Amino acid sequence: MSTTHSANLERSLLLIPLPLLLVVFYLLPFLGVVGWSFTLPEPGIEQYQRIATDPAIHDMLWRTLRLCLTVSTLALVIGYLLAYCWVFSPPFWQRMVEICIFIPFWISVLVRAFGWLIALRSNGVLNGGLMDLGLIDSPLQLTRNETGVVIGMLHFMVPYALFPLLSSMRQLDQRVLLASRGLGAGALRTFWQVLLPQTVPGLLGAFIMVFVFCLGFFITPVLLGGGQTVMIAEYVFLQMFQTSNWGLGAALSVVLLALVSALIWVLLRITRVNRLVG
Repeated sequence: MSTTHSANLERSLLLIPLPLLLVVFYLLPFLGVVGWSFTLPEPGIEQYQRIATDPAIHDMLWRTLRLCLTVSTLALVIGYLLAYCWVFSPPFWQRMVEICIFIPFWISVLVRAFGWLIALRSNGVLNGGLMDLGLIDSPLQLTRNETGVVIGMLHFMVPYALFPLLSSMRQLDQRVLLASRGLGAGALRTFWQVLLPQTVPGLLGAFIMVFVFCLGFFITPVLLGGGQTVMIAEYVFLQMFQTSNWGLGAALSVVLLALVSALIWVLLRITRVNRLVG
């Protein structure tokens, strides 16, 4: 009995540092941010009232939501194709997918953003190639707008969409797909009625990861948007460090965290995404 009690005590002591670290480095700072949102510049709910009524903030929030939804949808499509190729293709194409995913994945987001900035600018590689081929007469405006931001964010987020989808597809019993084909179903019908329904948890899990990460994007919109495509993370930075409006920045941070937490809770309840790692 004493041995069991001692073992339980040791396990408890090993686990204690984790909640302590969360409290010290996450909960306490967050409570400080909440306090700023109600006390700066004056005590009250003025900052939350401004969020609810300011058209400029509404435009920024709608832009953030629109870009996040666009990137999440495109990342799901590309990630699904790559995951399908990875699971069902011959070894050569599996290695090609791995190279295309992992090599960029190891590169810093800042380096990737600068790379896209160079490639997409008016005299960049993409515009130069299109003009050499005679497809366009003048350079396309691919930076300092939402197009460049979507391209840069999408390049970074595809792996985060791929991994949940890959986990979901690897759990499939491929004999079910073979049975569908053996019973006379074509490839398209097998996909729509057999493969796709069984990978819905992976799709929703990928959507959660991509959408939540997109909400906090900062470097890519700053560089590729050029101040013309301000998302919520950049807006919070501007309020706190350029206009010194710490109260509004803190209130926006609280609203963002509440939105993300609610979204994750609802989708986890619906999809049981935690089973994806099983």
